Order: sequence, then structure tokens, then C-alpha cells
Amino acid sequence: MADRIDETDAELLNRLQQDGRISHTALAEAVDLSVPAVSERLRKLGERGVLAGHHATVDAKRVGFDITAFMRVDIRGSEHYPGFLDTVTAFDAVLEVHSVTGGGSHMLKVRTETTTELERLLSEIQQIEGVRSTSSSIVLSTFKETRALPVEPVELADAEAGE
Repeated sequence: MADRIDETDAELLNRLQQDGRISHTALAEAVDLSVPAVSERLRKLGERGVLAGHHATVDAKRVGFDITAFMRVDIRGSEHYPGFLDTVTAFDAVLEVHSVTGGGSHMLKVRTETTTELERLLSEIQQIEGVRSTSSSIVLSTFKETRALPVEPVELADAEAGE
């Protein structure tokens, strides 16, 4: 049996991304299914790893995290990747860690309250074994920031192949 997202699953996922607090009753009405059927579909989407969680979106600036920066980090060799990843993923200020092409090997998205804290974090990252160099850009304005994806019916990709 093919593992896929059908039109109903896609509609459920899109509505949940628009409003994570939408009730199962409202979802059921939107897709013309019963509440138990919607609950079962959502449970299965979770089990299949498609629905990865339910999270609140907090406005970083409103809670004091005024500085957003992107750091490109160049690691000397792949033997240093595990230690580097273990260290940077433990920092609360590091929100995202990506392995990238181009200059450097990893891109980090970080948020701090002040530039002083950003400088301290940068210094700590530069001291990690295997870090050859860093390059940082501070965000001045953000015009769009989202994790929402336009979900369409599709055969599901292997989770390992997609990362």
C-alpha cells in the first residue's frame, strides 16, 4: 500500500497550519467527515511523521529576543561534525542548524536578547573543536517568517531521503 497524503489529509494539514487551535469539530465540518474520522486521520498523520507536533508561535521581539542572526560556520572536516552538532544544538539561542553547500558547511539561525549575548554565543561557537571560521549576518527586518507549507496530495517521500 502506497503511503500518501490524499486531498482530505492535505486539507486537514493546511487548515491546522492556518490555525493550530482549530477544533476537530470545525475540521470535520470543513472536510465533510465525522469528528472520530478526523481524529483518526490526524492520529495516523502523527504516527507516519507527517504531523510532527503542535506548537505555539511566540513573537520573539515581544518576549525580549530582539536580535536575530544567521551564522555560517565552516568546519575543518566531517570528523568534527558530530561534536559540533552536539554542542550547537544544546545552545538555547540556536533555533535552527542546517548543513549547507557553498561557503561554510553549516548555517545557524540564532536569537538573542542583545548584541552582547550574540557576541558571547559567537565566541563560544568559534571555540568548538573543528570550527575553522564563522560569518554572521544580523537581521534588520523580517517580512515573512513561517513554517507553513502548501500541502497537496502526494506520495510521501522517505524521511531519510528528504533530509
